[in-house]
Amino acid sequence: MKLPENLIQKLENRKQNNSLRKLPVFNNLVDFSSNDYIGFAKSESIFKSTHAYLLENEIFENGATGSRLISGNHSLYQIAEAFIAEFHDAQSALIFNSGYDANVGFFSAVPQRNDVILYDELSHASIRDGIIMSNAKSYKFNHNDFEDLERLIQKFPDTNIYIVTESVFSMDGDSPNLEELVGLSEKYNCYLVIDEAHTLGVFGEKGEGFIQYLNLHHRIFARIMTFGKGLGCHGSVILGSKDLKEYLVNFARSFIYTTGLSPHSVATILVAYQQLEIEKQNIEKLRHNIVLFNQQKNLLGLKPMFVRSKSAIQSAIVPGNENVKRLAQQLQDKGFDVKPILSPTVPEGEERLRFCIHSFNSEEEINQILKLLETLFFKI
Repeated sequence: MKLPENLIQKLENRKQNNSLRKLPVFNNLVDFSSNDYIGFAKSESIFKSTHAYLLENEIFENGATGSRLISGNHSLYQIAEAFIAEFHDAQSALIFNSGYDANVGFFSAVPQRNDVILYDELSHASIRDGIIMSNAKSYKFNHNDFEDLERLIQKFPDTNIYIVTESVFSMDGDSPNLEELVGLSEKYNCYLVIDEAHTLGVFGEKGEGFIQYLNLHHRIFARIMTFGKGLGCHGSVILGSKDLKEYLVNFARSFIYTTGLSPHSVATILVAYQQLEIEKQNIEKLRHNIVLFNQQKNLLGLKPMFVRSKSAIQSAIVPGNENVKRLAQQLQDKGFDVKPILSPTVPEGEERLRFCIHSFNSEEEINQILKLLETLFFKI
């Protein structure tokens, strides 16, 4: 059956704007695009340990068989959630099937009709989708601008206010001043919710995340950790009080009305967390590579084109979908997998090359790609 004409027109508009998305073909290029920051997704040790764990515990099921509230709450969930809660020094942990499910579930269920949500304007799409589903009123504040945030807070006295931001932003790689933000939330008795998707495995002695690294975690209402990035597997967890966990089990629709993760998936999460407990070399190598990348881009005069970031995400602004796609293709032709981020994913004029740094990138690869970027960029 033919696609409706109005949908065909939307696709045609994307083509005309040079912003049509397509699934990429797997390649063997040098990885500067994936979120596998410390190489856990490629870890043979984690793969084999997960398999051994399942065999040793005689767990042979392929699927969860149902939602966790019906038949899918297999024993591995309790083991993994207890381990994760202790790892993150939290009262409770509740695993969701993905970071998207966690954000949609939280924001659609927790803030109520007479509450207010104040969210950073660059918050991830999954946060904004959850907010749209909420009955609470919502307002965005300027990116990392706490004067603007405080102005909004003062408009809603005697109201439950949820402040929402990310500890590392996925497109810019920058971070808010989290100490200042925590102080502001406490000043007005707000509920602070932090998405930590891009900090697990990156910040902290054991990769426990930015909030815990700063020792602010006991002053946060909820932390949302995603496993598909630094942990190298799939799923997500919401960390908070025991009451919050009980509430989400009862009211978060993306948790209630979906089949649970398979035992193999949850075992992989558990084994990956156990690896974080003892992993030091890869985390330290990642930090070294982030410092090296920043030093080299400064030496080559590329600093003005990059968004300021001390995280594993480094974004070079190249305005125009056509320009950034062409530059990305040239880098790929030279053997480096760097992806262009196009509008409307980012605002028009803020298109960028998004470099993801990993523990397994060599110093030579970092030097080569930045020298190549310098050569190509000034030819645009």
